[in-house]
Amino acid sequence: MFENLKEKLGKVLKNISGKGRLTEKNVEEAVKQVKLSLLEADVNYKVVKEFISRVKEKALGAEVLQSFTPEQQFIAILRDELVRILGEKKEDLKLVHRPSYVMFVGLQGSGKTTTAAKLAVFLKKSGRRPLLVAADLRRPAAVEQLIHLGNRVNVPVVVGDRKDLFKIVAEAKETAESRNHDVVILDTAGRLHIDDALMEELAKLKELLEPDEILMVVDAMVGQDAVNSARRFDEILDLTGFIVTKLDGDARGGVILSIRYITGKPVKFVGVGEKLDALEPFYPDRIASRILGMGDVLSLIDKIQQQMDAEKMKKMEEKFLKVKFDLEDFLEQLREFRKLGSMAEILEMIPGMPKVDLARSEEELKKTEAIICSMTKEERRNPRIIDYSRKRRIARGSGTTIQDVNRVLKSYETLKVMMKRLKKGRGLFKKFGIPF
Repeated sequence: MFENLKEKLGKVLKNISGKGRLTEKNVEEAVKQVKLSLLEADVNYKVVKEFISRVKEKALGAEVLQSFTPEQQFIAILRDELVRILGEKKEDLKLVHRPSYVMFVGLQGSGKTTTAAKLAVFLKKSGRRPLLVAADLRRPAAVEQLIHLGNRVNVPVVVGDRKDLFKIVAEAKETAESRNHDVVILDTAGRLHIDDALMEELAKLKELLEPDEILMVVDAMVGQDAVNSARRFDEILDLTGFIVTKLDGDARGGVILSIRYITGKPVKFVGVGEKLDALEPFYPDRIASRILGMGDVLSLIDKIQQQMDAEKMKKMEEKFLKVKFDLEDFLEQLREFRKLGSMAEILEMIPGMPKVDLARSEEELKKTEAIICSMTKEERRNPRIIDYSRKRRIARGSGTTIQDVNRVLKSYETLKVMMKRLKKGRGLFKKFGIPF
C-alpha cells in the first residue's frame, strides 16, 4: 500500500534527520521533495499546493521542542496535514431507515459487484440482515457474478426479470420488507460521468429509493480520472461517500489523498485484497501513519481479533508459559498467523519494520508448513527423535532439502529457549510487583 510514496517520503525524512534543527533552507528543500513525491503519486495539484503551503507554514513557525529531532517534528507536521486532507475521523455508514438502501455507483471496472458482496459480509458481521440487488443490466455477466457471490457469502440476491431496472428495484423493496432485511445493497451498472442519459437513470433511481447511502466505488489505480468522475457523480447524486478498491495493489495513492478534498465527501471503506472479507473501515489517522512508514498497530490488532480463534490463542498462551509447545502447536500457530493475510500486509502494519524480501518470506512460510506436515505425529510431538534418516525422509516428502528441515528444527528450538526466558522473566516481574 502506497509503496512508492512511502519510499520517497522516507528519503525526504532521512535527509532532514541529519540536520541540527529546522531552518528555512532545509524546510524549503524538504517540502520541495514532498511536493514532487505527491505529484508523482498522482495527487491532485490543488491538494498538493494547499498541503505544501500548510506544511511549510507550520514547519517554519514551529517551536523547536528539545525532546523532538528535526525529523520527528517534520513527521508530526506531515502526519497532521495528511490526516486533515484524508478527513480527520472515521465516518460510519448512516443507516437510518428500515430497511436502509445503499446505492453503489461508479465507472465500469471499479469493482462494484465484488465490493457489494464484501459490504454484505461486513454488515452481517455487525448483526445486520443484508439483501443484494442485481441492478447492473448492462454488463452481461454482472447478474450471474452477483448471484455467485451471494451464494458464497450466504446473502440472498434479487434479480427480477433481468430486463427492467425499475421493476427489479420494486421487487427488491417488496422482498426486503416481507423478509425483514434491514439493509438493501444495489449494484448498479458502471457508466461514464459524461453519459447524461445514464446519469439521469441514476438520478431517477435515487428519487425512487431515497437511499441512506450513495457510495461511489473508485479504483485506486485509475488516478486523476477517478477524481474528475467523482466530482460529476457528486454534482448529480450528492454522494454520501466513497469506497476505494484495489488499495493493496500498485496504486500510487493519489485518489485517496485527493477525493475528500475535491468533493468534501468522506472515504468510508477501502478494499485491501481479493477475499470477500477484505473490506476495512477507513481510518484517516491510520492511513496517514502507514504512508509515513509509521505502521498501523491498531489495524493489526483488529485483524488479529477478527481472524484468529480466541480459544485457540488462549490455549496456545498456556502452552507457551508451561513450555509445552511442540511442532504440532508450531504448525497450528503458523496456520492461524496466515489467516491474517499476506506477509506484506502484516509487516506494513508494524512500526519500524525493516525491509525484507517478502516473496522469499512467503516461500519460507510455505516450506515450513510443508516440512512439519511431512513429519509423523510422533515426530511433531517429540522432535528429538528426528535423526538423519528421518530428516532425509521428511525432506523428500516435503520437496525440500535436509538443510531446510534443519532450519525449521533450529527455529523451533530457538522459540523454546525464548519461552523459557519469558517464563523466568514473568517470575521476576511478579517478584517486584510488576503486572505481566
